[in-house]
Amino acid sequence: MAQETILVVDDEKNIRDLTKLYLEKEGYKVETAADGLEAVAKARALQPSLMVLDVMLPEIDGFEVLKRVRAEGDLPVIMLTARDDDIDQIIGLEIGADDYMTKPFNPRVLVAQVKAVLRRSSADSPTSDTPRTVGNLVMNPAARTTRVDGKLVELRAKEFDLLITLIDNANRVLSRDQLLDLVWGYDYYGQTRTVDVHVAHLRDKLSDSTVVIETVWGKGYKLVS
Repeated sequence: MAQETILVVDDEKNIRDLTKLYLEKEGYKVETAADGLEAVAKARALQPSLMVLDVMLPEIDGFEVLKRVRAEGDLPVIMLTARDDDIDQIIGLEIGADDYMTKPFNPRVLVAQVKAVLRRSSADSPTSDTPRTVGNLVMNPAARTTRVDGKLVELRAKEFDLLITLIDNANRVLSRDQLLDLVWGYDYYGQTRTVDVHVAHLRDKLSDSTVVIETVWGKGYKLVS
């Protein structure tokens, strides 16, 4: 039985109560918050395993909550957006959300996403501790470090896993669905936009390296050196 604490943040009581009900049925301990400031305070005090975070909140919105949470650690966050377009989703992923759902949502699907995000956050990935060297880039899986010309490059957990997956498949085109399966390790309920966002982050952080992540239009991505 799962023992993780989930923090559910939404200004609509019915959504908080319904989400809490379904998560508690799965054995999670659930705490709730009704506005952005309460969410930040509870995230600091409770140190939850994951946060379900609505975008539209009183006091400060979900994006600002996410920024503050991201400044202090790597708490997994699933964002909820009421808009059925890419704008909120892209902003959330750019800031550092791990996943997102569009309202209205099926609470069973949300529970499945919570399990998946927690699973991939705790997974020991990649499986091999052998260091990888590509040009002036060196990755050490055992220490989870990445260096370019000897200088440390800070990568978030999924950025690290995505990069090492691309390195292990160098010069091979991987589709977005393949990358989702290899890096995130579950059937993705959202869109493949998350891969594009993570690749964009990697390109920016690796701008001084000899590594290039090419876009193969209509196919996916390929790492070359």
